[in-house]
Amino acid sequence: MTALLIITVTAFLLLIITLWKRKAPARLRDIPALTRLYRILGLSIEDGTRLHVSLGHGSLLDARGGSAFAGLAALRIIAERTSVSDMPTVASAGDSPLGLLTQDTLQSGYKAAGVEELYVPTTGRVTGLSPFSYAAGVMNITQNENVSANILLGHLGPEAALLAEASERENVPVIGASDNLTGQAILFANGQDALIGEELFAVGAYLGAGASHAASLTVQDILRWLVILALLGGAAAKFLGVL
Repeated sequence: MTALLIITVTAFLLLIITLWKRKAPARLRDIPALTRLYRILGLSIEDGTRLHVSLGHGSLLDARGGSAFAGLAALRIIAERTSVSDMPTVASAGDSPLGLLTQDTLQSGYKAAGVEELYVPTTGRVTGLSPFSYAAGVMNITQNENVSANILLGHLGPEAALLAEASERENVPVIGASDNLTGQAILFANGQDALIGEELFAVGAYLGAGASHAASLTVQDILRWLVILALLGGAAAKFLGVL
């Protein structure tokens, strides 16, 4: 019952704030990694290089799917903005259903840009079905496809070290985030621009994916403060002997 109430309140807040965000532009704090990503989008077209977006190997049927959906939201915007490039964005995944969604998301980006006929299905790939076979396929893309930046958004574990090392050898910058603590630590230590914690879920909003993405950040802040107040209230009640 409590979970249903939380979901209902969250959905209501998201709807109301989305309508509000459509009228008033969102004010977002500066995140250096996302500022650089925004700049890289334009530079890749000018330089004739391609971006590589990798969505990890998390299943869409468990808790790891949240980070993959955040990556798909970013991929949709990136595909739209680089669709006219001579070297279009390539995306990779380590899960079959996620790979299909990757292709569909890329096609949606091309369609939104009005150049659906330029879409090439092979730009969305499943590079392997185990963590390290997936990493091996991603490394091949980095080394052989004129990639100017690796954008890693999804479930990544220890294999993130291989991806970071391959990028460093090719002098390719990495912008990454993972919902796995091991993967996050590796990306933070090896990447110039690592996203921390819930910043992974803010990528869509910073790239201009829509009012609903900006609204989701506000809802996250509201829920975070409600949890903090509940914890403080419980501690105070325990200290006063109420509970």
